[in-house]
Amino acid sequence: MTALLTRADDESVRPDPVDARRPPTDREATLLGRAMPADRLRGWIVTIVLTVIGGVVRLQNLGLPTDHGSPVFDEKHYVPQAAQMLRNGGYEDNAGYELIVHPPLAKDFIAFGEWLFGYNGWGWRLMSAVAGTLIVLLTVRIARRLTRSTLLGGIAGVLVICDGVLHLQSRMGMLDIFIAFFVLAAFACVLCDRDQVRQRLAVAVREGWIGESQWGPKLGFRWWRFAAGLMIGLTFGVKWSALYYIAAFGLLTVFFDVAARRAAGVRRPWVGTIRRDVAPALWAILVVPVLMYLAAYWAWFASETATDRHYTEIKNLGPGMFGWIPPALRSLGSYTANVLHFHETLLTPKDNPHPWESKPWTWPMGLRPMLYYYDGNVTGCGESRCLGATMLIGTPAMWWLAVPMLGWGLWRWFFRADWRYAAVLTAYFAGYLPWFTNIDRQMYFFYATPMAPFLVLGLVLALGQILGSAKRGFERRGTGLLVVSLYVGLVVANFAWLWPVLNGIPITNAHWQAEMWLPSWR
Repeated sequence: MTALLTRADDESVRPDPVDARRPPTDREATLLGRAMPADRLRGWIVTIVLTVIGGVVRLQNLGLPTDHGSPVFDEKHYVPQAAQMLRNGGYEDNAGYELIVHPPLAKDFIAFGEWLFGYNGWGWRLMSAVAGTLIVLLTVRIARRLTRSTLLGGIAGVLVICDGVLHLQSRMGMLDIFIAFFVLAAFACVLCDRDQVRQRLAVAVREGWIGESQWGPKLGFRWWRFAAGLMIGLTFGVKWSALYYIAAFGLLTVFFDVAARRAAGVRRPWVGTIRRDVAPALWAILVVPVLMYLAAYWAWFASETATDRHYTEIKNLGPGMFGWIPPALRSLGSYTANVLHFHETLLTPKDNPHPWESKPWTWPMGLRPMLYYYDGNVTGCGESRCLGATMLIGTPAMWWLAVPMLGWGLWRWFFRADWRYAAVLTAYFAGYLPWFTNIDRQMYFFYATPMAPFLVLGLVLALGQILGSAKRGFERRGTGLLVVSLYVGLVVANFAWLWPVLNGIPITNAHWQAEMWLPSWR
């Protein structure tokens, strides 16, 4: 696999120099690959402008719709729990309800919004909108780093603004948008760590001490890898699905390290990576997230009345072989076991499935969306009877291309050794494939939220190849630019068409029927 992570996509662009006094050697050029664009100021202007636009789009009329002033759909779980945490100083205590089945971090964020604006739609959705807006910023910067193109970074920003899944999840007091944000932030850190490692190895190549050891040099403390562990830890504090990203990103960093050492000419790159990099990687990508997870329960540990805080004492569970573990940690372990049991037994009833449940094979193309809110007796559409609805729909102009994107990405990964597709698809599949391990479990389309940014990144990589290099001639570049522009325009138009059912705007029944493109959407 490491051979599939070594090749740059376009070696015609000058690599980042290690020493401007003389041109880089072939080995340095292989290590460093394509240079980041020189237009740093323009890159940040594009990033900030698109982030502001994304924020305006997500924040407009954020407080609506509600269920007569109360939360809608699964907001009904997390919004009251966040209010409990705000009241109690950081922890939930509704033991009678006993449906607190996710870690507390995202609910801390929701509680912060409620502290600012009160128990209303703006309050419980504000931090989701902030996370969704920051996803725009991250996507622009990640796409720019992957493609070495400010133009393609900007296109990625437009696409992520216009994705219906990310848009609506940014306007709901739920947990999944926070997972998407922290996973994307961790991915950005992994990419920065990859570039930093190659820059450090290029210095060793230039200065002539790369071969002093058959395992290659030590790389020093890797702050970006440590930051990736922090971001995964924050994901872990939102939902347990972070465990899959720990595995995926941990393996990705190891393969990146092996590929980098091999490109640098290290005689034994695998052994060198194992000796030099694996132990620090385990610390950064595994231990740090676990510590962050425990830290997310700080208020739970400090309390006396949090849910299951004294579970072992209440249930008279003897310490047994775990007597060396502090009682609070043993109670958290028992609490965790109860939560795990809940998720394992949350199965689809054979005789009464949820009307909007979907299975993971429908998610890549968004074939079974999710109806969050419906009121068939509203006004404001220009007719005597109107309806308002919010439905989680992935913008078809993007989501319906998921399967071709995945097929093309896999081909580029395995037959063209394109590390960029390898990285993006690893992150995409880490959020997707684990759901096939228990098909009988209740599942819904909003679980696909963390996949959405990586769908956009995969599409942008393909658009970059359609656009082509400026060095391939005016006619080729012009044709590519026309195709890409038409596609981006189609995505924007598609998003505009879906706008009423993504935002709960009153529409006529005929308009509602026109929005329902597929029988499975009804």
